[in-house]
Amino acid sequence: MEAWIPALVGYLIGSIPFGLLLTKAAGMGDVRSIGSGNIGATNVLRTGNKGLAAATLLLDLGKGLAAVLIAGHIWGEKGMAFAAGAVVLGHCYPMWLKFKGGKGVATHAGVAFGLGWPLGLVYAGIWLSTLAIFRISSLAGMAAVVAVAAAAPLLGYPQFFPVLAAIAALIVYLHRENIVRLAKGEEPKVGAGK
Repeated sequence: MEAWIPALVGYLIGSIPFGLLLTKAAGMGDVRSIGSGNIGATNVLRTGNKGLAAATLLLDLGKGLAAVLIAGHIWGEKGMAFAAGAVVLGHCYPMWLKFKGGKGVATHAGVAFGLGWPLGLVYAGIWLSTLAIFRISSLAGMAAVVAVAAAAPLLGYPQFFPVLAAIAALIVYLHRENIVRLAKGEEPKVGAGK
């Protein structure tokens, strides 16, 4: 197997900017001009359209899942690992948008479910429980991606630990401004007034 092939497939799938496409199609302009400037579901939610945000979340999750499942069907586990890393990279750094995309949290959720449903359940459980307790989207996302990487060897998926650890490191890095706000107690909570 040529590793670059599933990686390229994953990158191209990941680079589809659903948040941007949906907001433009809905006549809401360029989502990159508001909030964080990202194309992910959290920033789409800042348009005030919960339906578009939910659709973005599901589509971004879906592309992570699709990339991993397609690669697994054609190239096996090694292909899944390359596609997993590349689909998140594609979402975060899409070449069509001058390499400025989202932060990869929803796409990573799809990757987790694609690599193994137990990993997906860990993701969902940690994300939901952290969000319920703290009501901070960025914290829930970072906790979930780190938990999935840590859980992979324990749940029988050690072959995916390197790529999941790399993805977690990338996503945490992309949240560095959120981390600063968290440390200052200034990170906004879900449902809080502006």
